[in-house]
Amino acid sequence: MDETLLRGLYDEVLDWRHKGIPAAAHGLTIGEWIASGPPAPTLPTPVVTLSAQAIEHNLLSMAAWCAERRLALAPHGKATMAPQLWQRQLAAGAAAITVANPFQAGVARRFGVPRILIANQIADPAAVLQLSVWAREGVRICLLSDSGVTKVRGSGPAATPLDVLVELGAEGGRAGARGIEAALAVAAGIEADPGLRLAGVAGYEGAVASGTDAAALAAVDDYLGDLASLYAALDFETDRPVVSAGGSAYFDRVAAILGPLAGEAEVLLRSGSYLVHDHGFYARMTPAARGGDGPVLRPALRGRATVLSRPEPGLAILDGGRRDFPYDQDLPIPLGLNGAACPQISDQHLFLTGAEGLAVGDQVELGLSHPCTAFDKWRLIPVVDEETDLVVDVIRTFF
Repeated sequence: MDETLLRGLYDEVLDWRHKGIPAAAHGLTIGEWIASGPPAPTLPTPVVTLSAQAIEHNLLSMAAWCAERRLALAPHGKATMAPQLWQRQLAAGAAAITVANPFQAGVARRFGVPRILIANQIADPAAVLQLSVWAREGVRICLLSDSGVTKVRGSGPAATPLDVLVELGAEGGRAGARGIEAALAVAAGIEADPGLRLAGVAGYEGAVASGTDAAALAAVDDYLGDLASLYAALDFETDRPVVSAGGSAYFDRVAAILGPLAGEAEVLLRSGSYLVHDHGFYARMTPAARGGDGPVLRPALRGRATVLSRPEPGLAILDGGRRDFPYDQDLPIPLGLNGAACPQISDQHLFLTGAEGLAVGDQVELGLSHPCTAFDKWRLIPVVDEETDLVVDVIRTFF
């Protein structure tokens, strides 16, 4: 990646535009502020922080787990949209960075990500042409196609061919050809287009299940078996085709069902939330949490909010809301307060019940659920050393 551009992120001057940064830091660059050793408790609330130790643990644990199983990893960058974290994932052995659309691909390309997987359909011919230009400039780019309606339009024989993976879907799911026969027809269309190259197959097993019971895992296995059958039915225009699947919940099943193909294909996981993990959705869903084969991950993301009001017995109102904390999978989870819960959230307020003894001005640590919808609420996220409780880095997001 572009080290100069990444270092330049620390030259940004902090001011009133940066939520979660104390006024005492205004006028300093990010690098200067970090060098001053700011204590995490001085961060104004609401705030979201990352644990330096948990990030490092998750990064190395997932890299080791994949390497032991001969699986490649292309972390889904949309989870964080943070080039600083992408750089660390690539340095730890990731083969590529996954994104979801041309804008995100543009961020990755700008920061020098050498290989980009767009795990989505692209129907805009201008966007496809731009991707082809980037490919001609040396960026390795791969994208997905699933049907005649959203079939990727090639940009002509003069352009660098784009690698395309046929996406297999499932009834009621989002994208993906509905069935192997439909997927074979998509593959034939790719092969007939001089601007495209058939490079493999892809799917998303999270579209067929959302639970951890035996029936859900069996549905995931059946779907992955169909993806393996699709792979076996095709002839690819590359010596080492890609077989890509694996969100952040069922990557153990991908390893079990598709892992045996690793001798002849690049079995490429797209898990993105493993790096940050959480206290809610992924804490329940990841393989290790349900007794499956997977690394034990640590929640790196936390929120902190201040009690604004005690308007009635048993109720505290905190100063963080939907604008600050994720709420689409679970509401924030009070940490260190036995019997407390957050039953309701509004745009700028969080309701806390069952916590006795709190006074106006007290602060509450919050576990968060679903990092994908936490990062997009913050332009800057401080990284805190758990041992010293000092801010040791700042992550810049690009949403």
